[in-house]
Amino acid sequence: MAIQLSTSLRNARLDVYETHIGTGPILEIRSGAQPADCAAADSGTLLASITLPSDWMNAASSGSKTKSGTWQDASANNSGTIGHFRIKDSSGTTCHMQGTAGTSGDLVTDAATTTAGQTITVNTFTLTAPGA
Repeated sequence: MAIQLSTSLRNARLDVYETHIGTGPILEIRSGAQPADCAAADSGTLLASITLPSDWMNAASSGSKTKSGTWQDASANNSGTIGHFRIKDSSGTTCHMQGTAGTSGDLVTDAATTTAGQTITVNTFTLTAPGA
């Protein structure tokens, strides 16, 4: 039997993510597979780095939370195939969240590959709380 949570508890759980990570976190879009966990060192090539808006996620609703505002790097750092992302605090030193990225995956971008200098835009990013 799976534990079930109320929608209000699922929403509160999701809203804590943004509060804990803080304002203006840094999204790194990288090549290759993500590291084993957030405590592991960065892997792959840094393709794009985006300082997210101060209020970077919409308020949770119905057990889900979506990106807020525009998530875009006007000039990609390097060329390569997008593989994963990491969200770090505003200093860029502590990874708090990571997952798959590209034209499909946990974080969906407008392109599967980057060329240094091109604009990279995140189309969708949604967190869904378990326990429904």
